[in-house]
Amino acid sequence: MPASPPDKKARFLEAYAVCHPAVQRYCHALAYDRADVEDLLQDVLLSAFQHFDELEDAEKLQHYLLRAARNRAISLGRKRRRRGEWTERNAEHLRAGGATGEQLADVHLLYRAIDNLPEAQRQAILLFEIADRPLKEVAEQLGKSPAAVKMLLQRGRAGLRKRLTDRGTSPAAGELALATLFLTAKLLTV
Repeated sequence: MPASPPDKKARFLEAYAVCHPAVQRYCHALAYDRADVEDLLQDVLLSAFQHFDELEDAEKLQHYLLRAARNRAISLGRKRRRRGEWTERNAEHLRAGGATGEQLADVHLLYRAIDNLPEAQRQAILLFEIADRPLKEVAEQLGKSPAAVKMLLQRGRAGLRKRLTDRGTSPAAGELALATLFLTAKLLTV
């Protein structure tokens, strides 16, 4: 017998609380405009709530939410290219989270660079680096082996370093700069 609505709601909210930061970061990276992020997140949460009883366990909720967000962003046309589309609303949202002007510029440059990666590399970077998901889960989400995802991440990071670092920068400095940008993006979009 299906759970009564209040029981379902409580179980859903408890399960969602665990995965909220990762799902919100992922939706933010997909939509990037605050209004679109909220719309995308609400659409995905409504769908997940409606199908919550069909999930075998609450742990699968995050997997469902990430996949639904990706599919929903594509189907709704919200996955716009961000070339030159940095809006004041984006900046206001991040400033409200305590971002400095330099951090705003860094996140903007990072997301622009990520957006220019090939689709598979972009999805691997967004799931692993921004949504902070484990390699095995990223592999499941993308329908690839962990080894293939490692290669996508390696190529994606190399592409980002190339786009984001000076030609005279050492490889170690480029890797550190990229790691710092990923951390900044995660901290600002929670």
